[in-house]
Amino acid sequence: MKLKLDLHDIYDKGIEIDRALDDIMAEAVAKKAPLVEIIPGKGSGQLKKRVLRYLDRKDVKALYHRVEKDSNNFGRVFVHFRHK
Repeated sequence: MKLKLDLHDIYDKGIEIDRALDDIMAEAVAKKAPLVEIIPGKGSGQLKKRVLRYLDRKDVKALYHRVEKDSNNFGRVFVHFRHK
């Protein structure tokens, strides 16, 4: 099972972005999903930087195993989980 979060529609709404990221991470933990695909889009790269800063927070980092930036598509980030 892979969860997917597309941020195109809320790219300019900071609080909604954080809420969507919180929700998808909580859902991944609850459903024990091995992978979350986050799509910030290509654009200027500011949204992707925001997503990566979010994922780098200590409280969030404790939830997942690793982050993978898609080498074929700049506008995608994969978050891998190892559930116990």
